[in-house]
Amino acid sequence: MPDETTSRTERQDLPSPTLRDVLAVMFRQRRVASGSFFSVLAIAVIYALGSTSYQAHMKVLLRHGRVDPVVTPEQQSLVDLHRSDIGEEELNSEVELLRDEGLLRKVVEQTGLASPEGGLHFGRNNADVRVARAVRRLAKGLKVEPIHKTNLILVSYESADPALSARVLNSVSKLYIEKHKEVRRSSEEFPFFEQQADRSRRRLDTAEMQLLTFSREGGVVSGALERDLALQRTGELENSYQQTLVAIQETSCRVQQLRARVDWLPARSTSVVRNSDNPQLRATLRGHLLELELKRTELLTKYEPSYRLVQEVEQQIEQAKSAIAAERLEPVREETTEKDPNYEWAKGELGKAEVELSVLNARERGMSSELARSRADAKRLGEASIQQQDLLRSMKTAEDSYLLYAKKSEEARIGDALDERGIVNVTLAEAPVAPVLPKHSGWMVVLLGLLGAGASSTLLAFTVDYLNPGFRSPEEIVACMHAPILASLPKEAA
Repeated sequence: MPDETTSRTERQDLPSPTLRDVLAVMFRQRRVASGSFFSVLAIAVIYALGSTSYQAHMKVLLRHGRVDPVVTPEQQSLVDLHRSDIGEEELNSEVELLRDEGLLRKVVEQTGLASPEGGLHFGRNNADVRVARAVRRLAKGLKVEPIHKTNLILVSYESADPALSARVLNSVSKLYIEKHKEVRRSSEEFPFFEQQADRSRRRLDTAEMQLLTFSREGGVVSGALERDLALQRTGELENSYQQTLVAIQETSCRVQQLRARVDWLPARSTSVVRNSDNPQLRATLRGHLLELELKRTELLTKYEPSYRLVQEVEQQIEQAKSAIAAERLEPVREETTEKDPNYEWAKGELGKAEVELSVLNARERGMSSELARSRADAKRLGEASIQQQDLLRSMKTAEDSYLLYAKKSEEARIGDALDERGIVNVTLAEAPVAPVLPKHSGWMVVLLGLLGAGASSTLLAFTVDYLNPGFRSPEEIVACMHAPILASLPKEAA
């Protein structure tokens, strides 16, 4: 606690530094300050005079002016035509292409950056080593960075020779565009698709020839249509055949019924029945009776009633009377007969039914053979339809393949033509030119060196003065010892 109190008291007793104190420090350390000041200033002047660099730059613009179709086995490639902005991934990809080691190696070879260097080198100093070192220096000196909130990439390179800076960037731009074409599209697309298109065309010709030969030899133009028509006709024949069978059964039953009715019905029937007397017979009988009675009367005049002749005449008279009485009881009956209409109708219908039955039987036999032939044709056309469909599918597949490869070949040809014309999605917005003025002005370097020399010399002077433990003035002794100074001796002259 006493130490802390004493330290706090000492700090409160120390006076605040003044401008005189600062100048005193600088005066005391004038050798250190002046040495540091002139050393830093000399370095800045030497740098301004001896290391002048010229920076060339160019700007690369990324755009979506050209949309390359995706190489896929699909007929229509899905291309996002609505995407117009450049993403950060695309910018970074192009930046990495600009920094590609192979590209930088070609730049070194074209611009001669790997020329033999003077000075001391450890290890091998052959061409490969020089190229590797030149590539490393170029990678460090080439600055590639996207410009914020734009589709531009700024590429800069500085060297002591302005023409070399511009030449390096020109080589970088040409090689970068070639590299962009190479990585975006393969140079083997067009030959590949052209070869596949030729092969698909030959397959299509073969499939068409097979289909034509099958149609010519099999007599089938449209297998599916002819099969459907044959099946429809077979169905109609099947329906007619079933109707014919039903009609045969119905007609057979009708023939049986008509035959039974013909056997049961009489061939003729009585149409008129008349009952009437026979006047001639009656007159004859009465005349015969009168003659008998007259003969009996004549015989009775001559003979006795018991006489045989009289008895015979009596019997004859009785017979005549009996005949007359019988004729009165049984009149004459006249019957008129004619053909029975029911019998005639049944007989006529039976004849018609028998004829119809024979016709139906003949039709059934003909339709049966026709139905069998139609079923065989339908079966043959069904098999032919399957074979034709296989050939059509093969031809369609070959045609689709040919159209696909022909389209892809045309797309690849258009892409190659666009590459040859230099129509790509990157363009040189600002071409590199040889800089006339150096990157930094010499007077600016000297001014900055002057400011740095002043700051460094002041800092070094205060640092050295702070590290010196001795007292420099009577005020420091009084502030530190808390005692008055009784006497002081002047510093001995050197």
